[in-house]
Amino acid sequence: MPVTLSERAVKEVKRVLDDQKMAIETHQLRVAVGGGGCSGFSYKLEFEKREDGDALNDITADVDGLSVVVDQKSHMFLDGTEVDYHEGLEARGFTFTNPNATKSCGCGASFAC
Repeated sequence: MPVTLSERAVKEVKRVLDDQKMAIETHQLRVAVGGGGCSGFSYKLEFEKREDGDALNDITADVDGLSVVVDQKSHMFLDGTEVDYHEGLEARGFTFTNPNATKSCGCGASFAC
């Protein structure tokens, strides 16, 4: 799997799924890269329903009961990335440690390769 999730990130994703009344058995987390942001690319986290068969280019892994999916295009930019979750006085949210990023914006939501 090109992306790893910390224990805190998995716990937060499961909490959000529960809050939104989505079952872990029927939904999965898609981690992707899209165009945009102040550095060129932006990180995307989205919930989607699990389908009977994933797209041929998808890479899927089970992380503590949570299905995590990355498409082949995003894989090129995310290989080795760790997704974490921080909750503090200064900031709260998901963070990405991406060894492929040559620069990132101040908030960490976008990057360049």
